[in-house]
Order: sequence, then structure tokens, then C-alpha cells
Amino acid sequence: MKKIIFSLMAALFVTISFAKNEDDKVVKIKTTAVCEMCKARIERTLGLSKGVKESNLNLKDKVVTVKYNPKKTTPEAIMATIINTGYDADGQLANKKAHDKLPDCCKKTVAPH
Repeated sequence: MKKIIFSLMAALFVTISFAKNEDDKVVKIKTTAVCEMCKARIERTLGLSKGVKESNLNLKDKVVTVKYNPKKTTPEAIMATIINTGYDADGQLANKKAHDKLPDCCKKTVAPH
């Protein structure tokens, strides 16, 4: 009897966790990140943002892929987070004060390294 109840509870848990993931969306945003420090900074900041499930910045093409809950955030809010971190996002210019506070190696005028 205990095995049947445990099996039913496990099946219910798996069903609920899959149902939650179906609502998630993905957005890809072009940035001006140039190094591993940029990658860490953007991913950390996005990770602290409400509704963002995960983010991954590909430094080769400078595109950050963000998986998010559309009930809690929007692509515009995600872009605003990147902009306020000091990086351009899909052609929208970075917040100047935030960009000026970045280490010299992370500024957009620096060659990728």
C-alpha cells in the first residue's frame, strides 16, 4: 500500500514540475559583452531578476539566451536589466553611468579577449 501511495505522489510531482516548465519562454538578446567577467556579471544580474529561470551568454556571438516566466517578467524588463548593468541590449544603448563603472576590460570599445 505504501508503495502505491509513494508511486502516485511521485507521478503527481513529476506532472506538476513538467506543467510549470511548459509556460516558460525564451528570449535571445544581443549584447556588447566582451569577456568572461562580462558574462559572469550579466548572468548573475539576470539570475537575481524576478521571473528569470536561467541565462547563458555566448561570448562568440555576444547573445544572451534567457529562459523566463512570462507571468513574472517580460523581454523588455530583461533588456532593461542588461542596459542598467552597463551593456547594450539589441541595439538599445547601455546606461551611461553603469557602463562607465564597468572595469576597463568590459567596456564596449575594447576588443574581445
